[in-house]
Amino acid sequence: MRIKEAVFSGSSLRVDRRPLPRLPEFAFIGRSNVGKSSLINLLAGYGNLAKTSSTPGKTQLVNHFLINGEWYLVDLPGYGYAKVSKKSQESIKRIVWDYISNSDEMMLLFVLLDARHELQKIDEDFIYMLGEEGIPFSIVFTKCDKLSSGKLALQSSNVKGKLLEQWEELPPVFYSSAHSRTGREEILDYIDSIFKTIKH
Repeated sequence: MRIKEAVFSGSSLRVDRRPLPRLPEFAFIGRSNVGKSSLINLLAGYGNLAKTSSTPGKTQLVNHFLINGEWYLVDLPGYGYAKVSKKSQESIKRIVWDYISNSDEMMLLFVLLDARHELQKIDEDFIYMLGEEGIPFSIVFTKCDKLSSGKLALQSSNVKGKLLEQWEELPPVFYSSAHSRTGREEILDYIDSIFKTIKH
């Protein structure tokens, strides 16, 4: 897929206040500081489309970016940042699950995992809930350039093994790095394959 245009279309707190028109949506989520904004900028081909921040927990709205005038790339608030107040954590959780559960246009949710770390319980619980709710998703390992190929293979194998304790099989898994541009074409091609099934 070639991205010719990526435009910020608006932010919302509730799914019924998303930008118009309603179009297919591909959403991205992960723990705070997982590299979500960097990945979105990589995919869109724009250096500052999604605002990156050194302060985790910065994104607290659902942000929509219109791609090629045909579909939305959706940036969801990060979860699991302990320094955000309990009230803010609950608010973010409501915003996220309102969108995930009620957006009829969301075709797929990409769950981002930092390739450098073992599977965190908050990620495991979140992915489990997606299964319980029947939400279609894929997994993206981020910051893969930070590990050697051998360490990355071992680490991702451990994470997938942990998930397979609860799942019969895993959805598609992608490996990405905003620094080395790894994974961009694979993820965009996967989005394109889903988008084409919608149009036909």
